[in-house]
Amino acid sequence: MPDKFTATWVSHSSISDYIECPRAYYLKNVYKDPNTRHKITMITPALALGQIVHEVLESLSVLPVHERRLENLVPEFQKAWERVKGEKGGFTSEKQENEYRVRGEDMLRRVMNNPGPFKKKAVKIQKDLLHYWLSEEEEIILCGRIDWMEYLEEEDSVHIIDFKTGQHKDVGSLQLPIYYLLATNSQKRTVKQMSYWYIALDDELTSFDLPDPEKAYSEVLSVARKIKLARQLEKFDCPSNGCRGCKPFERILKGEGKLIGEDDFRRDVYILPEMDEEAEEVIL
Repeated sequence: MPDKFTATWVSHSSISDYIECPRAYYLKNVYKDPNTRHKITMITPALALGQIVHEVLESLSVLPVHERRLENLVPEFQKAWERVKGEKGGFTSEKQENEYRVRGEDMLRRVMNNPGPFKKKAVKIQKDLLHYWLSEEEEIILCGRIDWMEYLEEEDSVHIIDFKTGQHKDVGSLQLPIYYLLATNSQKRTVKQMSYWYIALDDELTSFDLPDPEKAYSEVLSVARKIKLARQLEKFDCPSNGCRGCKPFERILKGEGKLIGEDDFRRDVYILPEMDEEAEEVIL
């Protein structure tokens, strides 16, 4: 049995980082500050908003259907928002923070008025992180968190739902194939449906065709192999010699960022002045 502690772990976020820019992947997933020995990360208003909205919605998955109080979503959001107020959420002004806070409240009111899956049973796996051996022979593990798995009782199957909090619709990633593989290999029920819920934009879910299992596996493993090789060779070059993915982190390395604390993973959290608002919206 291969050793999971020496294996290469990949996820939707790390795979997306690598596809966008190997240098960005390195700075987000490998690099450690020589002084603190911590990895580094960055908080922006869009990330702070997405983090709190997801947290509030996902907290419902551990409750039986009859105990989910959707009328409490906005108060719970306002309470959780305290953790990202001001610089802690990357906000540069009170006006900007209020705009994002109102957006979050509006999303949760949309959920309250259009409860959809929240009035149905859900499958909750008792693991903080889903993971399985994508390739034991090559020592690669696929891991991740799925926002919501609705339980389809008649078929004893699941419906994977991912909540989207951005202002744009982006469906061109490997996220659904990755979640399909994770759900199929981390729990016993078959995956019958997959959807996104753009809760900043739509009252209803957007459904997608199920990925082809073999194609999904092949595509994800192909990128994972490239990541493993890059780590072995310690070769992480930006194809554009500086792009939207790696530039913010290069600025942090140059001392332009402000350290505001540590996150739950003991990463050093930075903020950057004058971040491009449009660039923020693609991260979630």
